[in-house]
Amino acid sequence: MTPALPPVDEQMRRIRRGAEDVFPEDELRAKLAKSRAGGVPLRIKLGVDPTAPDLTLGNAVPLWKLRAFQDLGHVAVLIIGDYTAQVGDPSGRNSLRPMLTAADVEAHAQTYLDQLGHILLPDRLEVRRNGEWFSKMTFMEVMRLAGRMTVAQMLERDDFEKRYREQQPISVHEFMYPLMQGWDSVMVRADVELGGSDQRFNLIVGRDMQRAEGQAPQAVVVNPLVPGTDGVVKMSKSYGNYVGVTEAPNEQFGKCMSVPDTMLRPWLTCFTDIDEERIDELCDGARSHPRDAKEAMAKGVVARYWGTAAADDAAAEFRRVFAEGRLPDDMPEVPVPAAGVAVLDLLTGDPPAFAKSRGEARRLIRQGAVRLGDVRVEDPDAVLTPDDGEVLRVGRRRFARLRRV
Repeated sequence: MTPALPPVDEQMRRIRRGAEDVFPEDELRAKLAKSRAGGVPLRIKLGVDPTAPDLTLGNAVPLWKLRAFQDLGHVAVLIIGDYTAQVGDPSGRNSLRPMLTAADVEAHAQTYLDQLGHILLPDRLEVRRNGEWFSKMTFMEVMRLAGRMTVAQMLERDDFEKRYREQQPISVHEFMYPLMQGWDSVMVRADVELGGSDQRFNLIVGRDMQRAEGQAPQAVVVNPLVPGTDGVVKMSKSYGNYVGVTEAPNEQFGKCMSVPDTMLRPWLTCFTDIDEERIDELCDGARSHPRDAKEAMAKGVVARYWGTAAADDAAAEFRRVFAEGRLPDDMPEVPVPAAGVAVLDLLTGDPPAFAKSRGEARRLIRQGAVRLGDVRVEDPDAVLTPDDGEVLRVGRRRFARLRRV
């Protein structure tokens, strides 16, 4: 049963939270008013391309906005871009994105769907794959879709224009992506579409296509691309500045505590459920110390995915390890032979896989980030013969207890 929809002003307040832009706002208000008067929920579209297996806090921003619409009583229409992911979204790219295989996309899609259960409500969720319609298109139908826009219109996009000016290759198939995303809106009859700030061109294409098909054009909610833990570039696994939505509470908390103070407000607003008045208080230096604000933010992130008890435990563990200089209560145990183990093998072993490659392991050692007990490991070619129970520490947050076998 559809719940009673809140007043329009209340809905707009919750929709605007953390949003970079809402347009056309008058159209969205009119849609919300009509929906409330008729008791018919809006269809809120979000397309996700499963190009990587795991979600970060940044990936989750539009998903939580979709959840906000669900909480208001509307229907979330989540499109798994099994076809668009194979094309590759050129938004914000300065080079050609390689095309993925259908098998890669489907494997990633399954992990996405598993993780989405942490965020979206299943009873007001419609999941679609855009292969439902694109796989059935004939070649002539694809040509007619391509005829909806001109090359000049495509080159109005900042990223395409920049690549063209710098003589970077642009594949013809990349021109299809905005058309495909726009056609998704037609096929699901979207009332509202969500997307990142790099998606603005594609979102407008959806409005144009719906209008051409005799549908009311969708309103658009644009979400910001929030910088990652470095506070510089958008959160991405490829940049190594991410926090994963399925990472353990202690790992999430520790990464959040490393964020620059300048990121407090955007992280509090976009990555937590903390009330906006409380966010204002936390970001006011006269009323709150930055460290207290950062701890509140870190607890808010962990609580969103693991609950308040896990957030409290992670905060207590962080204070124990970093403020009091003590070892964590819980750490993985790693067996090592009595004859010793090469430090590079130890760092790249699984578990706990402190480094993804031997090159990365060497960099960690050169940076002074690796310690055995109280002694810094300085030689990448060293063979370690630890005492039973001795602790290996990598960086500030990662530990393992070594057990001789």
